[in-house]
Amino acid sequence: MARGSVFQRNGSYGYRIDLEPDPATGKRRQSSRQGFRTKREAETALRTAMHDVAQGMGVNRSSLDLGTFVDDWLETQRQQLKETTWASYRVAVERIKPALGRRKLKALAPLDIETFYSDLAETGSRAGKPLSAKSVRNTHVVLRKALADAERLGLAPRNAAAAAKPPVVDPVEHQTWDSDQVVQFFEHVNDDRFFAAYVLAATTGMRRGEVLGLRWPDVDLDAGQLAVRQTVTTVSYQPVITTPKTERSRRVVYLDEHTVDVLRAHRRRQVEERKAAGPAWFDEHDLVFRDDLGDVVNPDWFSREFARQVKASGLPKIRFHDLRHSYATLALKAGVHPKVVSERLGHATVGVTLDLYSHVTPAIARDAADAVASRLFQSQPD
Repeated sequence: MARGSVFQRNGSYGYRIDLEPDPATGKRRQSSRQGFRTKREAETALRTAMHDVAQGMGVNRSSLDLGTFVDDWLETQRQQLKETTWASYRVAVERIKPALGRRKLKALAPLDIETFYSDLAETGSRAGKPLSAKSVRNTHVVLRKALADAERLGLAPRNAAAAAKPPVVDPVEHQTWDSDQVVQFFEHVNDDRFFAAYVLAATTGMRRGEVLGLRWPDVDLDAGQLAVRQTVTTVSYQPVITTPKTERSRRVVYLDEHTVDVLRAHRRRQVEERKAAGPAWFDEHDLVFRDDLGDVVNPDWFSREFARQVKASGLPKIRFHDLRHSYATLALKAGVHPKVVSERLGHATVGVTLDLYSHVTPAIARDAADAVASRLFQSQPD
């Protein structure tokens, strides 16, 4: 329970409030203010300040600056987060500190944070160019979480980021290939050592990290299925094997016969590569897709290699991730039930799938209308 008192010094009055010890350090904390002309003014201000403290709004809860706090806070998150997620938090913290690091937690206001977001959107990238709304919003998520913990620990009077408005992320219009373009690309990369990876992505909608993290023990070619149990991503530009982010991402994916045949051929080719590499072959992870010595493929390099092949093919430019979007679009247009598509993609809900591919749903709705009408009226006399 906070206690307060009024004092007189140098011809004016002031007040002092003894607060609860700092939760982080255990040190004694005080809040004080001086310069009132009369004792009555000081007593009135003291009552107001005591009320604010009781309501959790004390203005002098911590002398910590934001930069020091987020550095310490980030270390506390290391054991709670996956390495890849923690690395993304660190990127956000490095964006926050130059602009807001010297601000005291007790003085940080929502307007300061919104101004920071605006500056990021204009010149926030490493090259001093505009930062995408998605990246700014990701920074907001980290800052809001950090300040929520600061408020919970009594180090900040409130979570200023909770009242700040991050930029709105506009829906992205995905670039996709139609079935003819996918086939054309397959013909172009037919002899490429990653041909099977491209086919697998296009026929299942698997993510880049899921394709590169796939292990042979998780593939049952006789049953025509595989299990997604791990993924490959990058931390500080180095490949890292980790587990999928969500439980829905851990899933069984059924394979068509053509994809099974492609994977069988790929395995035979990989056996020959292993023989050619001899003792230099790296066989620790037993991955389906590897570099030429059997080690993990760097996802960033893999994306660049895909982009090179797309350019050489003369087809419209897409990213490797857009093979996933192409699969989903083709599947929905072919009449595959959205729930089945959602499960194959590993989405959290079928609603996520329908929102992402809303451009396809009108065609589905028209097909549904025609299908029902054809059943209702096919036996009607002319």
